[in-house]
Amino acid sequence: MKKLLSWKIQLIVLALVVVAEFIGIKNFDLGIGVVALFPMLYALIIGAVISLPKLKLLSEKDMNIAANILGISFMLFVAKLGTLMGPSLPQLMDAGLSLTLQEVGHFFGTIVFGLPIALLIGMKREAVGATFSIDREPNLAIIAEKYGADSPEGRGALGVYVCGTLFGAIYLTILASILANSGWFHPISLAMGAGVGSGSMMAAMTGALAIIFPESANDIALFAGAANLITTIVGTYVCIFFSLPVTNYLYRKLEPVLGRRSRKAENKA
Repeated sequence: MKKLLSWKIQLIVLALVVVAEFIGIKNFDLGIGVVALFPMLYALIIGAVISLPKLKLLSEKDMNIAANILGISFMLFVAKLGTLMGPSLPQLMDAGLSLTLQEVGHFFGTIVFGLPIALLIGMKREAVGATFSIDREPNLAIIAEKYGADSPEGRGALGVYVCGTLFGAIYLTILASILANSGWFHPISLAMGAGVGSGSMMAAMTGALAIIFPESANDIALFAGAANLITTIVGTYVCIFFSLPVTNYLYRKLEPVLGRRSRKAENKA
């Protein structure tokens, strides 16, 4: 526990919170919708800047401490979600089919859209690891167990994991603002879409939605948490028995057609 007690980290976090809250919520009309920028987004961006190695403000040890504190924070957040789920179990049961079906999109989308793009930009077996899921912790474990962490598939999965960790929360905050202000989707539908299996991404998207739809804040947190839980539990089995085999099958079919190196070889011939 003493390893987590870093006054430097605590003061930096406090400063980030004060600055982010002082800036407040900013709305920008893009025509197709209004993008709302929230304090969490500012804190993420400022935190990313001050953690750049060139600035030497934070050491690797400081970052490890911050990562451990973040894990504890997410545990508290999940505990809060649990207290919301209990009294609302009948409501969740009524939406059971919707919660289950939205799981299909998390994996179908990454394979159908992600795999062809990965092949077009020149990825080989890395494309399998990068596109069979959104590549959070359980998905990394699946790839590491089947192919090894140092395999091309492992590198692809780890690359997406790092990108998701760095930019996922920012991306989903902006996306949630655009979709919520478009009027095309019900707040609960967007909340279920926020449960992608990542605590930080879910927190970012639900935070944005709760500000835009304050009257539905509790329901948004409830359904997002339920969807996230289903994604984490059910999604692991979906990845093993469906997503990964399908991605491998499509890779064998699409790589000779879309693969950059394959097309170069054909042109030379």
